[in-house]
Amino acid sequence: MKKHPDDVVQDDAVVQDDAVEAGCPGPSRGEGSRPEAEPPEPSLAEQQRDEFKTLLMRQSAEFDNFRKRTERERQMLEETAAFNIIHELLPLVDNLERALGAEAGADGADAYRKGVELIHRELQDILRRRGVKPIGALGAEFDPHFHQAVSYEPAADRNDGEIVEEFRRGYMLGDRLLRPSMVKVAKG
Repeated sequence: MKKHPDDVVQDDAVVQDDAVEAGCPGPSRGEGSRPEAEPPEPSLAEQQRDEFKTLLMRQSAEFDNFRKRTERERQMLEETAAFNIIHELLPLVDNLERALGAEAGADGADAYRKGVELIHRELQDILRRRGVKPIGALGAEFDPHFHQAVSYEPAADRNDGEIVEEFRRGYMLGDRLLRPSMVKVAKG
């Protein structure tokens, strides 16, 4: 008995269905390969690991952005401070140029001195406005926090440790020492 070609396909399908019901793997339909199994669900530990890894990468990126932003702000603050002080010093440069351009005669020396005095007053005014104060040293008791002793002088008429000469003035900015005074101290 001859079978019809459609019957063969039908018989194969019946055989395959019977094998699947019996729990036996049969030939796969399609390209001759087994269907891919779904990947197993990640365990709770793997899920937490992935979440922590993502969180760490976000926090690292946020910190890096914060660091860059802080550095830009610091640079901008430095530039602003430098701009302000330089802007205040430019008139002093102008006055120095005028003083240097004074004639060299007898009247020129007087004009030169007046120009330098004017520049000194302007500079002292700028420093005062910025909160800079000179340290009073002459006649004061030597304090190593504010004074730098560069020499000693025996002086019977002075107290031991009294400052008898100031070589270079010291300055404070608020409560902070900018530069100590260079002084000569009496030694009894």
